[in-house]
Amino acid sequence: MPANSIGRREFFMRSLGTLGAIAAGSSLPRSAAGEEPAPPPLAARDPDATYSGEQLENIAFPMGGFGAGMICLEGAGALTNASVRDRPVIQQQPGFFAAISVLGPQKAARVVEGPVPRWKLYERRHACSGSAPIGTGLPRYARARFRAHFPFARVELEDPALVLAARVTGWSPFEPGDADSSSLPVAALEYAFTHNGDEALDAVFSFNAHNFLPAEVETWRGLPEPDRSTRATQGGFIFYGGAWPQAEQEEAWMAVAVDDPAAKVNLAWFRGDWWDPQTMAWRDVEQGAAYDRPLPAKGNAATGATIFVPFRIVPGETKTVRVRLSWYAPRTLIREIAPDSAKRGTADDYYRPWYAGRFSSIDEVDAYWRAHCAELRLASERFSSCFFDSTLPPEAVEAAAANLSILKSSTILRQADGRLWGWEGCDEDRAQGPGTCTHVWNYAQSIPHLFPALERTLRETEFTVGQDDRGHQNCRVAIPIQATDHHDLAAADGQLGGIMRAHREWRISGDTGWLRGLWPRIRSSMDYCIETWDPQKRGWVEEPHHNTYDIEFWGPGGMVTSMYLGALQAVTIMGRSLGLPVAQYEDLLARGSARANGDLFNGEYFYQRVEWKGLKAKVSDFEKGYGESYSEEAAEILEREGPKYQYGTGCLSDGVLGSWIALACGVGQVLDRDKVVSHLRSVYRHNFIRDLSAHANPQRPTYATGAEGGLVLCTWPRGGMPSLPMVYANEVWTGIEYQVASHMIAMGLVGEGLEIVRACRARYDGRVRNPFDEYEWGHWYARAMASYGLLQALSGARFDAVDGVLHLEPKMSGDFRSFISTATGYGTVGVTDGKPFLKVAAGRIDAREIRFTPPAQS
Repeated sequence: MPANSIGRREFFMRSLGTLGAIAAGSSLPRSAAGEEPAPPPLAARDPDATYSGEQLENIAFPMGGFGAGMICLEGAGALTNASVRDRPVIQQQPGFFAAISVLGPQKAARVVEGPVPRWKLYERRHACSGSAPIGTGLPRYARARFRAHFPFARVELEDPALVLAARVTGWSPFEPGDADSSSLPVAALEYAFTHNGDEALDAVFSFNAHNFLPAEVETWRGLPEPDRSTRATQGGFIFYGGAWPQAEQEEAWMAVAVDDPAAKVNLAWFRGDWWDPQTMAWRDVEQGAAYDRPLPAKGNAATGATIFVPFRIVPGETKTVRVRLSWYAPRTLIREIAPDSAKRGTADDYYRPWYAGRFSSIDEVDAYWRAHCAELRLASERFSSCFFDSTLPPEAVEAAAANLSILKSSTILRQADGRLWGWEGCDEDRAQGPGTCTHVWNYAQSIPHLFPALERTLRETEFTVGQDDRGHQNCRVAIPIQATDHHDLAAADGQLGGIMRAHREWRISGDTGWLRGLWPRIRSSMDYCIETWDPQKRGWVEEPHHNTYDIEFWGPGGMVTSMYLGALQAVTIMGRSLGLPVAQYEDLLARGSARANGDLFNGEYFYQRVEWKGLKAKVSDFEKGYGESYSEEAAEILEREGPKYQYGTGCLSDGVLGSWIALACGVGQVLDRDKVVSHLRSVYRHNFIRDLSAHANPQRPTYATGAEGGLVLCTWPRGGMPSLPMVYANEVWTGIEYQVASHMIAMGLVGEGLEIVRACRARYDGRVRNPFDEYEWGHWYARAMASYGLLQALSGARFDAVDGVLHLEPKMSGDFRSFISTATGYGTVGVTDGKPFLKVAAGRIDAREIRFTPPAQS
């Protein structure tokens, strides 16, 4: 990264953060105890931030590919979360550890990791027996520091007793536009040792690996089938684990190899009882052993293997050993929402990852990774260097980069035909929320810009197999991707958002033929929304409508009505471009805009008019829904206040969600701009709490609690809070924080938006939460990909491939640089000496015009 990048980011942090928060007309955040002025804004976390000490405790940086499983690099350098069978296995320690043996007078042996995180020592399943993951009790480096520049992560290790300092770099291939390389089931670890002493010395690097793939019951006294559990590959070994139906796991392979010609491979750890295998493996490390050992000819198979790399190093020299990991689990037992009547029993009845259609064996994956590792690293470096060569406010760049880790996690699946599919997030041993849930994935902004072709497969799935002839769209689709019944409620925010996102995909791709082919389904979806939720053609959504809060809203409100207006405007634009009649949508849009701006705005913010009488639907129609049954006590509240779980007069953080999505999708403003700004100021004033110590949250407090700060979902500053308000109202969700922050920034409230980002990221500093895993209903939650919208909001950069126009509407004065990614290439966009520029780093961006709109001067 150029040296001046850091200085410029620091400048913007000061000018837009500290000064922006006290600028004329800006709102002040509050504490939970009242309206007194808050403390000074939190410091911004720089993308170059270094984590150390307690901050290393919970770091786990994912490596892998789209739908290919993952393995994570911990803050101290260990490997964890080995989830290579296409489902999450959080905190699974594979039993791998690298070690360095220094020979001669300065003899020493260390695991190439920093101090062990405390959770490994006191985790419930280990604490009572005193056991811990393999390698936990072995000598290791005294100090560790961690840095990440996605998709790379680096661990710096030091020990006063060793003359060899170490650096561990973990990464996996990632470059915008190259979805296939970014979907490989691979990762790499680079161990670099620098000699800080005065005399040449001999050393041995070793990578020691327990075979974690077989069922636990098979590993108690050694594995059967010695000819299959481990075998040799060029520069390393391949592990195998058979199917284990009781744990819903199929067979899998993992290859571990190096490219060093001096490498020697012990294919069989010592076979014995108790801790004999790892005891003897560590003895080899202590003695500086390096030898080849074949597989045993008879008896049980060994439980592990080791690669040795002996080397001589002189003072000032650095020796790097590159370890390649690859895995292969072509069959799974993943099947969600699929029709019960469908035949089961063959591989086609279950999810198959993309790479299973590309490669026929672990040997092919291993060979491909060996042949292409160097070029894929260069491509990944090219992206990383370009992405971080930015002078945007550092907290925005850091937040967007940290949540790109979701793309490497088990949240994402990509089936064999190349189509994308996603969970909401990951639980400890299975994923959560199937079906690329439309009302969650509405918020995600990274994939449509980095991998537009993959994002288009989501729209194609939603509007084809996910939608019936009526236009009803399932908010969750099956895996394997296929049509299912349509008995469940449609999600109004998700279905309406999909229409705007179809407009976005068209503009990003420039493919009007794609739009024309999908248009009948888009129009059918829009018509369904009108007939179902606005049958009186009033221009707002008033019939009960399911939404991302897992309940029905009764009566019109700012949140979903803004989505409705955005969808109407998107349909109008798309239909007009195709030369088709859209007058009915234009008329409804005009009527709805006037009604929303007039009747849903209370002078400060947009709210909900709760209605349940006089509608087509009856409350009794929904009593079998998401926890919406009515006890006798609840029935009394119904008579007095109306249906449960409404927000009514409340100030909802994403209460103008459709206005933000419309901007992000290139649809334009759909509500009165000044009223939207007023709403966002109110959200900042009432919902952003810098210290939650006095905030009551009877729901799920672990997202933000105690002295932490955060943006709560809803407050009632004008009174009128229902007895049973909308569920989750007291919670803090990072995806909503990013959505609101980027909307604030886009509307000129830069300081306020960045303050929310800083509060959010301060909670994820490694001490309590993983900085590379923002969770909601599960780890690596998809909604957090809204953070990518911060870059678009700050730079105002949007390339319209239909018109060939690069729009540039920055929200900061002066020169700047920002990353931009399009369907055909990526690079840097910005302003130099007051003039806009575009510099392409990879591919091409065919911009015939840069339409530059400088920020308004106050």
